[in-house]
Amino acid sequence: MEVELEIQTTTEAPAPTEAPATPEPPAILKEAIRPVILKFEEVVYKIKPKNSTKNEEKVILNGVSGLVQPGEILAMLGPSGSGKTTLLTALGGRLGGRLGGAITYNNKAFSNAMKRNTGFVTQDDFLYPHLTVTETLFYTALLRLPNTLSKAEKAMQAEAVIIQLELTKCKNSVVGGEFLRGVSGGERRRVSIGQELLVNPSLLFLDEPTSGLDSTTAQQIVSALWDLACGGRTIVMTIHQPSSRIFYMFHKVMMLSEGNCLYFGKVSEVMDYFSGIGYVPLVAMNPADFLLDLANGLAPDGSHENKSNVKQSLALGYKHNCLDNLKAQLQREQLQEPSSSRFQDGSEDKNFAEWPTTWWQQFSVLLRRGLKERRHESFSGSQIGQVVGVALLAGLLWWQSNISHLQDRTGLLFFMSEFWGFFSLLQAIFTFPQERKMLEKERSSGTYRLSSYFISKIVADLPMELALPTIFVTITYWMAGLQPTAGHFFHTLLVLLLSVLVAQGMGLALGALVMDGKKAAVLASVLMVSFQLAGGFFVQHVPAFIAWIKYISFINYSYKLLLGSQYKESDTYPCDSGICLVRDFPSIKHVGLSGQIGAAVALPIMLVGCRLIAYLALMRTGVTK
Repeated sequence: MEVELEIQTTTEAPAPTEAPATPEPPAILKEAIRPVILKFEEVVYKIKPKNSTKNEEKVILNGVSGLVQPGEILAMLGPSGSGKTTLLTALGGRLGGRLGGAITYNNKAFSNAMKRNTGFVTQDDFLYPHLTVTETLFYTALLRLPNTLSKAEKAMQAEAVIIQLELTKCKNSVVGGEFLRGVSGGERRRVSIGQELLVNPSLLFLDEPTSGLDSTTAQQIVSALWDLACGGRTIVMTIHQPSSRIFYMFHKVMMLSEGNCLYFGKVSEVMDYFSGIGYVPLVAMNPADFLLDLANGLAPDGSHENKSNVKQSLALGYKHNCLDNLKAQLQREQLQEPSSSRFQDGSEDKNFAEWPTTWWQQFSVLLRRGLKERRHESFSGSQIGQVVGVALLAGLLWWQSNISHLQDRTGLLFFMSEFWGFFSLLQAIFTFPQERKMLEKERSSGTYRLSSYFISKIVADLPMELALPTIFVTITYWMAGLQPTAGHFFHTLLVLLLSVLVAQGMGLALGALVMDGKKAAVLASVLMVSFQLAGGFFVQHVPAFIAWIKYISFINYSYKLLLGSQYKESDTYPCDSGICLVRDFPSIKHVGLSGQIGAAVALPIMLVGCRLIAYLALMRTGVTK
């Protein structure tokens, strides 16, 4: 980025002194390093409707072809359901399933190297709401830019993007979201585009970048994209209804209707083409509006001709008049080697396909980002107040319980394991469903390893996961009058913290498996009630055919360990017959004070096992099948 500084002097100004030169931001957005020629031939995509009982397939794309050169912007127009987003997703290497045809990038198939040379901006802006614009772009730069750049250079690159996209005025404002006021919609969209521009992609895909924006903001975004295309980038975008000013900024346009291509070619020739086949607007109008009318099957003369006939006529006209020329052009490009591309070198491909940063760098950046974002949720006053309130209520209900009141004391211990099982599980169950879109976006662009993301999430949640139970036990334990020694207290605390981590792991696993917060919460409620009833406190004579549930119930193991933290098998208590053994008390006898080592081993196994299930379930997210 070239920054020009105007220095105004007056007659009273002191003589200038020499100052150290200020380093210029890198000119990353001036020129594409690896230009890409995008070709797609006879692209076909079919799906099987969910409710269909027959072996019928619905055609979403029906033999679509095209060619986009470096320095060109291709705009795909068409009504809703025409296949624009599906084609864009397929070209971006993010569409799995029944995809046919050929899509090449510099005459090569899609690869990891190409993925990291590609930017993909989705229609919805998936950003962390509590991070500022600068923080959002800076963390993205740390993750996606290679280690050949220092941290200061990465920060400078993020600053260059901020300047290029005119985000300087809002750089220190939070991005915001549905429930948090932040930057405007246009600024959010530019932040999303900026995240992709940080890696200086040669191929950029955008899904309706102007959707929901006013005409002036839309004009600014398309102007910025035009500047990028001038640097040798290949840009493909879908757009719903552009203004005439925006329409003529595109180099090529593709019109789709029900998966069929009705036109592909230069913007400057589109009106002449339709005039040549007999479709002329009766009044002067925006060409984009005219094209959309045709794509919807509306004849320009206002006649009541069948819409299907209009669409079929346009599709046949395109095949007869344009398709042969396009195929010939594709064939010529196939024989030519793109001389400006560095992807022709296999070693360059291999180097560019590697992760840009180390595992530890990814983990540390993701951990800092996660702590910054989740502190507003995890360290909220309402959550702390909830825990303190329940702790005080429990302490008052069990206030200085007598040693002879074993039923009350065992009830408190079971309540502790039950309450923290529910609380921790339901807190963790929404972790991955809430970040599903963000995870898909970042993994599909090769931003980081899944393992670094997963471990950073677990570590980021640890402070609050461990702090809240500690506060609860510290308040309730001494108010309830449990064993008044430090050893018993820390034993109880350690058991409860272990139980909390197991519950958290189960919540993460359920959330990752279902990836729907509401469905996962329903499933979790059923599981927790089952574990609670099989925990050994409510039902002591469980039928043999269902007694196996207690062996997979972490509440059963944590309750046993909590009993062991307070009592030994030789302990006694005053009863009606004089002195009785604690181990013979009914609610304790059923669970038993023996087998403490087995329970202490079972919980760590469940802790690791649940997290392993969660990790394996996440491996499918953000990966094209």
